[in-house]
Amino acid sequence: MSRIGRLAIVVPDTVNIIDNVSSVTVTGKFGTLDLDIPPFIEFVKKEGRININLKEPCPKNANALRGLYRTLLFNLVIGVSEQFETTLLLKGVGYRAIIQENEIILSLGFSHPVKLEIPKTIKAEVIQNTTIILKSCDKELLGLFAAKVRSWREPEPYKGKGILYKNEIIQRKAGKSGK
Repeated sequence: MSRIGRLAIVVPDTVNIIDNVSSVTVTGKFGTLDLDIPPFIEFVKKEGRININLKEPCPKNANALRGLYRTLLFNLVIGVSEQFETTLLLKGVGYRAIIQENEIILSLGFSHPVKLEIPKTIKAEVIQNTTIILKSCDKELLGLFAAKVRSWREPEPYKGKGILYKNEIIQRKAGKSGK
């Protein structure tokens, strides 16, 4: 029995959920998101709460999928009501970022600036040239874009330079030692 799947989802008054046969649409003040659901999972609404139940016949891994779809729906509800936020820090001499129109331009020590197009559902903000704040109602898309930005200069273990997530701790190595 899935422990996560049994938990009810509390839905705020500002969020509207429309349950179709094969998908769920969640609408809130920050946007609209869709989720495709398998035919053996059903959502039951009662007094501002949603429970996830299984219909028969269901496959062997139905309990695991019940927990997964409960978490996915919960992320949609939180996203459209509050938004998700990711902060990236640029550490290194000369590392900086600026936003022009719908692009982030990164100076990361290469011979050329790195230009990344910002997806339409993500809002980006740069503070003091070294802190990038990304906000979106779609947690999956936000994480993918943050990972794409970070992949240009992942933190290295000797000096700790690179693009780090906020509150990320880099295990430092000692490096070479003299005679």
